[in-house]
Amino acid sequence: MIEIKQQENQLSVYFNQQLVIKHTDQQPAFFVGQGNETIDHYRGNFEIHDDIESKIPLIDAKCTNDQIIFSYFLNELRVHFKEEDHRLIITIESSQPYNRFWIRFFAEKDEKVYGCGEQASYFNLRHRVFPLWTSEPGVGRDKKSLTTFYADLYDKAGGDYYTTYYPEPTFVSSRKYWLHADTYAYSVFNFKNDDYHELFFWEVPSQIIIAYQENFLDLIENLTDYTKRPPKLPEFLHNGMILGVQGGMKQVLNYLDQALNHGVLVSGLWCQDWAGVNYTSFGKRLYWNWTVSHELYPNLKQEIKKLSDKNIAFLTYICPFLLENESLFNSAKEQGYLVLNKNHQVYKEDFGEFYCGIVDLTNPKAFHWYKEVIKTNIIDLGIKGWMADFGEYLPVDCVLHNGKDAKLMHNEWPVLWAKCNYEAVKETDNLGKIFYFMRAGGHGSQRYATSLWAGDQSVNWELHDGIASVIPSALSTGIIGNPYTHSDIGGYTSLHGNIRTKELFDRWLEMNVFTSYMRTHEGNRPLQNFQFYNDKDTLSLMARMTHVRFDLKPYIMHLVDEAYAFGYPLQRALFMHYPNDAKTYDLQYEYLFGKDMLIKPVVYPGQTHQEVYLPDDIWVHLWTGKHFEGNQTVKVSCPVGYPPVFYRALSEHKKLFENITHKNLMQEENV
Repeated sequence: MIEIKQQENQLSVYFNQQLVIKHTDQQPAFFVGQGNETIDHYRGNFEIHDDIESKIPLIDAKCTNDQIIFSYFLNELRVHFKEEDHRLIITIESSQPYNRFWIRFFAEKDEKVYGCGEQASYFNLRHRVFPLWTSEPGVGRDKKSLTTFYADLYDKAGGDYYTTYYPEPTFVSSRKYWLHADTYAYSVFNFKNDDYHELFFWEVPSQIIIAYQENFLDLIENLTDYTKRPPKLPEFLHNGMILGVQGGMKQVLNYLDQALNHGVLVSGLWCQDWAGVNYTSFGKRLYWNWTVSHELYPNLKQEIKKLSDKNIAFLTYICPFLLENESLFNSAKEQGYLVLNKNHQVYKEDFGEFYCGIVDLTNPKAFHWYKEVIKTNIIDLGIKGWMADFGEYLPVDCVLHNGKDAKLMHNEWPVLWAKCNYEAVKETDNLGKIFYFMRAGGHGSQRYATSLWAGDQSVNWELHDGIASVIPSALSTGIIGNPYTHSDIGGYTSLHGNIRTKELFDRWLEMNVFTSYMRTHEGNRPLQNFQFYNDKDTLSLMARMTHVRFDLKPYIMHLVDEAYAFGYPLQRALFMHYPNDAKTYDLQYEYLFGKDMLIKPVVYPGQTHQEVYLPDDIWVHLWTGKHFEGNQTVKVSCPVGYPPVFYRALSEHKKLFENITHKNLMQEENV
């Protein structure tokens, strides 16, 4: 399965008869070097400058059946190749501790590349460079937009096309292989060259793994066999939507009654202010001491029991940061469970007008202590889910219990945070019954994060950071093994003149019917932005869309079963099922919801009609029942509440889809 061919000035490595590495004297595939970096950070935003002191091309090579030995300046670099579980495993040994390493893999000019964690600007990564470093992704994320300009000017937080909560050195190629580099060090994946992909790391990776498959479904299954898969989503999520509301128990119960009275199917209440409120210039923030605010939520355990009797779950919020001088902070500080600064004092992270300590998840005792906090303060109350926020903030100038450089631990931090939540749920025998959703991630999130959410999008229509951006986000995380994700209905970030409108909220609502689950969010400035509970028309729309969602429940449960068994994402790129259709490889604003539904959400304001590309199949318009031949672009009407949605005429779930169409036509007749 592995073949290394050496000719005069060329080395070629083949696996399964596929060319993997092409190395010549003129275009070496391996480089080592040294560098010094400068990293400035401000509230989760990082500015990285890398001064490369040396980049040494490795030319003098000798090869055997399973390794290549490079000699340079009396040093050696050994590259070993072995086959394991039908995958190519590449391990690299260096006689010198170089802190910069480059490796090039063979590429074809027309090849497409996807993944590298969550990428919100571009699904196909080809012909671009992607630094991999977990951070706040930025506000606007488009250097040509006014939003990003003002966010950079006033907040140092504008971001760019590649900034992301969830970076991962894993990608999938249109040539039907996946590649993973086993490292959490800062990396840069350069896909700009026609004939090679250059991967750059701040350390020599422990191994690089490549696997080829016959089709994309087998590829996802093979990849997730390696990464492991999350548990199933709890069934209650498919019975309606989660209302993201706050203001105390009396207020949220009023919102619940209002929604139920309008016919909205509600599966849960997500009350992020369960621990209290902290008002800052950014907006309404949370009180970061993760204990119940008895002032806002008196008798919470009893109230949760009452809601549970009505089949409505209660959800909350937690993160690995503790508000300075509050009870959890003081307890962690006393026991030595907080991350330290260079003076071996507690490191205090600035979150904008308040400071927090960081639970040191590299300390086994601190990890266990915080896991018990989750069990006692959240799970024991009967809470069925929470936002596990802020895994991306680890500062690079802190001192960790395990003694490792924080720069090398930074990308691993979200995975440790996910694992802490995972073990709390598993040890209370609640996998598949309780869930949490995370925005930050890394390699390991596939197993430890029970679901993702796309983070803090702007409450607008901008492609890089508004409603459209959550589609490539879902496709990119899904293709590397994260089957469940969703987004805040209506977005979150309201800054520099961005104010959420009713139209934006309604369009986001109708899109989220066709994601892993539905959840609203009031945003960072609730009073200034549109809220569903202030609008009867939107409440009626919520009722209708949650009933569509509930009618889809058997199909969605089937998709969850597929995710659990094979790792297939619920939201899928079209080429996963239509690999011979060249047009499907560059589509990033339409997707398949499972095998049998095709969705193209409305992501521009004022749209009444939308063009949709249909691949080779017979497709049925969900709202009208009209049939369309595939291999063409069609134009359909898309008033609010009727996004372009199609299903396969030959689907085994055809009767379920036909029932939705029939109900819709009957409702229109009654109107």
